[in-house]
Amino acid sequence: MPEVLFDVRWPDGSAQSFYSPSLIVEEYFDAGSAYPLEDFVERSRECMRIADQRVRAKYGVGCAQSVMTMAGIERAAARFATGDSVTLEAFRR
Repeated sequence: MPEVLFDVRWPDGSAQSFYSPSLIVEEYFDAGSAYPLEDFVERSRECMRIADQRVRAKYGVGCAQSVMTMAGIERAAARFATGDSVTLEAFRR
């Protein structure tokens, strides 16, 4: 399966990279765009759900990495206030 890393800039200026086992994130986000925190988390949740389904369809098992990615996003997002913005800086393959 094609996979992609996506680089995020959090509201405090810190950067973090996340893994997706599918290119689906490129359909839900635009590199260089900012998203309200809640929207970013919800879009990420949907992407990781779809990525997990794609892995399950191809290999017969879900993707633990997509679950770990979502847990990392939720953990990081919990540090910030409602209404803050998150920037998806780049995709890396």
